[in-house]
Amino acid sequence: MSAVYKKELKTYFTGMTGPVFICFILLMTGIFTVVYNLQGLYPNFEVTVNQVVFVYLLAIPVLTMRSIAEEKHSRTDQLLYSLPMSVTSIVIAKYLAMVTVLAIPVCVMAFYPLLLATFGTVHLASAYGMLLAFFLLGASLIAIGMFISSLTESQVIAAVVSLAVTLLVYFMSGLSNMISTDASVSLIGFLAIACVIGLIVNAMIRNTVLALSVTGVLALATVGVYLVDSTLFAGAIPDILSAISLFDRLTTFQNGMFDLTAIIFYLSVCGLFVYLTVQSMEKKRWN
Repeated sequence: MSAVYKKELKTYFTGMTGPVFICFILLMTGIFTVVYNLQGLYPNFEVTVNQVVFVYLLAIPVLTMRSIAEEKHSRTDQLLYSLPMSVTSIVIAKYLAMVTVLAIPVCVMAFYPLLLATFGTVHLASAYGMLLAFFLLGASLIAIGMFISSLTESQVIAAVVSLAVTLLVYFMSGLSNMISTDASVSLIGFLAIACVIGLIVNAMIRNTVLALSVTGVLALATVGVYLVDSTLFAGAIPDILSAISLFDRLTTFQNGMFDLTAIIFYLSVCGLFVYLTVQSMEKKRWN
C-alpha cells in the first residue's frame, strides 16, 4: 500500500495539481486573515476559517477528478488489479495521498493563530478545533469526489459532477428552508432519491435491470409507507437535508464549542464513500 501511496503523492507534485491546490487554499486563507483578523481586529480565527470553506467548491473537484477516472481512461486500472494487494488497500492509498495534500495547507494554517496571538488574545482551543473540523470536512468531500471519479472514465465529467455535488452540499441548508414541509413534497423527494440510487447502482455495476429493480423496490416501499401513514413524511426531506449538511456542522466550532458528533459524522462520511469507491472498483474488476 505504501508504494501506491508514494506514487500517488508524487504524481500530485510532479504536476500542477498539488501546488495549485495548496496555494489556492493558503492564498484565500491569507486574504481573509488579513481582512478579518489584522485589519478588522477580529480575534476569532475560527470565524475566518469558516469564511474560507468556499474554496473547497473549486479545489476539491480539481484534486479528486483524476484519482480513479484517469486510471480507467488510460486502462492502467488493469495494472492496479494485478498488484499483489487488495482493491481496498489501493483505494485507501489513493485516498490518503489526497488527504495528505489537504493536510499540508491545514498544517501551515495551524501557525496563523500563533501569529495572531502575538498581536492580542486568541482562543487557541477554539481555533484549532475549527481547523480540525475544516480538515475533516475537506477529507469528507475528497471521499465523495473520489467515489464520483470511480464512476466515470472522464476527468472532466468527474470534475463537473463533483462540483455540482459539492455545490448542492454547500447550499443544502438553504435548500432545506425553501422546501415545503408538506408530506406529498417529501414523497416526491424520496422518489427522486430512489432514482438517484438506481443511477448510482447502474453506474457501479453496469446492470440496467438490477438498477431498475432497486429503484422500483425503493419507490414501491416509499409509496407503501406513505399510504399507510403519510404523517411520517411531513417535513421529512427538510429535516434530512439539515441533518446531513456537511458545511453546517462547522457552525458549532465557529461558536467556540467542540462538537464530537460532528467529528464522528465527518469520519462516517469518509468511511462510507471510501467503501463505496472500493465496491465500485470491485464491480469494475469482475465486469
